[in-house]
Amino acid sequence: MNKELLKEVANKMVASGKGILAIDESHGTCEKRFVALNVSFEEKSRQNYRELLVTTKGIEEAVSGYILFDETIRQKTTEGEKFVDILSKKGILSGIKVDKGAKDLALSDGEKVTEGLDGLRERLVEYKELGASFAKWRAVIIIDEQNNLPTNSCIVSNTHALARYAALCQEVGIVPMVEPEILLDGNHSIELCREVSEKTWIELFKQLELLNVYLPGTILKTSMILPGINNKNQASDEIIAKETIESFKKVVPKDLAGIVFLSGGQTAEESTNRLAKMNELYNDLPWPVSFSYGRGIQQPALELWAKDAKKNYKLAQQALLERAIANGRVVK
Repeated sequence: MNKELLKEVANKMVASGKGILAIDESHGTCEKRFVALNVSFEEKSRQNYRELLVTTKGIEEAVSGYILFDETIRQKTTEGEKFVDILSKKGILSGIKVDKGAKDLALSDGEKVTEGLDGLRERLVEYKELGASFAKWRAVIIIDEQNNLPTNSCIVSNTHALARYAALCQEVGIVPMVEPEILLDGNHSIELCREVSEKTWIELFKQLELLNVYLPGTILKTSMILPGINNKNQASDEIIAKETIESFKKVVPKDLAGIVFLSGGQTAEESTNRLAKMNELYNDLPWPVSFSYGRGIQQPALELWAKDAKKNYKLAQQALLERAIANGRVVK
């Protein structure tokens, strides 16, 4: 393990005023978003849209890295230049989603466990050769108070898989982004979300330590502490910021390289405003707190491109840049 390299890359990922852009949608997720906007899902369409995202001028002002999908890291522009080479010229790191998706957890009704460890060592070596300097693995934690979810078995199974993945990444010189996402679905309270989040993070760092994962070369990607999307008692941005950061201060080791948020379930504006509030209220945190948004940055651009790919191409890129810069401005 090259600790100096891992730390250098991890620090660059959470550099001041910058965050990560997630364009790592699986074929299934990408298809849903394209179909919803009446866009063809053929490979040519996927390539065209991703080229728009990768070639946006000025995006490096607010984005330090792109998370790519297996197809994307191999794709080229219409002129034949590799996406990873374009990003590299901009000083942007290329990352890669390496998990195989959340599957039903055996003997647990309704819960999921993320798969993809089989053959991962070999895949990581290939991704490294293709230009990836960091990776991502997402785990899903469901809150269902009526059915006493999540179970301990779900939390342990997912965090152990995250730790095994992280160790394999660092073995080949790739920075692991560990992503336990506590889903917003349901009507749970913000207090219960905090309880589940803290329990998940505590177990995650226990598993990372058990497998000798180097925390200064590791990034935590996770969800903010929020009430369930169907809960009538929604919280203010300030309460969300305080609940989230106070939990981090309680359970996240100080030597972790940084924390970035996913935007799932929030509007683009909500995800930006809540991140802004955190960085406004807290000045002395031991780690940078930034963003790793997908839809939170992409959606306005996707909608413009979907209406008229040729006519709105530059407008879509401008919308992408504006959303990225809006988030970069609130990151210290």
